[in-house]
Amino acid sequence: MGGNVRDAKARCGFIRFAKKRASGRLLLRAVCKLNPKQKPSKSEAFRDEPLTQDRREHWDRVYGTRRETEVSWFQSKPELSLALIREYAPDKTASVIDIGGGASLLTAELLRAGYRDLTALDISAEALERAKANIRSEAANIEWIVADITEWKPARRWNVWHDRAVFHFLTEPASQDAYIRAFHAATSPGAIAIISGFAPDGPEKCSGLPVVRYDANSLSKRIGEGFELIAEKREAHRTPGGLEQKFYYAVLRKR
Repeated sequence: MGGNVRDAKARCGFIRFAKKRASGRLLLRAVCKLNPKQKPSKSEAFRDEPLTQDRREHWDRVYGTRRETEVSWFQSKPELSLALIREYAPDKTASVIDIGGGASLLTAELLRAGYRDLTALDISAEALERAKANIRSEAANIEWIVADITEWKPARRWNVWHDRAVFHFLTEPASQDAYIRAFHAATSPGAIAIISGFAPDGPEKCSGLPVVRYDANSLSKRIGEGFELIAEKREAHRTPGGLEQKFYYAVLRKR
C-alpha cells in the first residue's frame, strides 16, 4: 500500500485514511483534497459513488425515515413496467426479478396479475420490510433478497430482469461491470430485461446521489453485445412533489 499512499500524497493537498467495513472486509479509504493544480485522473472523476456499506446505510436511512409515498420515484402503480412485462413476457409462468425493488408495488401488482415466480432484490433491508408490510400475507408468495447488486452471486436464473433506476446510480465502470456480470449470470438466453433510469434530459442526481443518464441506445451499448435492444420507451414521471422527471426504458433480449 506504501506506493499508493505516496501516489495519493503527490495528488492531494492533504490526506487521511478512514477505516470502513464492507461485506466483512476491513478497507482503508483515502479521503483527500486534490491539489488545485492537479487534473483529476479518470478514476477520481467517479469518486462520488459510495462504497457498499455507505450505499446500504444511505438507503436504510431513506426508507427508515420517509414513507414510500414521499420519495421522488414513488409510483402508485408502475403502469409502464407492468405493460412492458405483459407485452414481452406474457406467459404467467415466467420468472421475474425486480432489481432495486425497494418498496415498489411492482411485484405485488404482478402477483395480482397472475405471475407466480417473483423475486425482489434490494440493498436495503428497511425497504424490503416496508414492501412486505404493505402487502401483508401476499409477501409469502414473493422471494426477498437483501444484496448489493455489485456483489451479488445469483443462485438461479430468471426469465425477466426488471430494473427501474438502479443501474444509473453506478457511476464507476467497475461497479457497472459487476452489475453486468450479475445480469448475465441471472438470465438465460432468450430472457427479457427492462432497464430504466434518468434520460439525457432528466435530473443529474437522485436522492442526493449522482447518476449516469442514458437513452436506450447508450444503455444497450454499455450493457454489451450479449443483449439485443428490441424496444424503447420514454416516460415523464411526476414526483409526489409535483416535479417532472424524464425516464428512458430499454427492453433487451439476451442472445
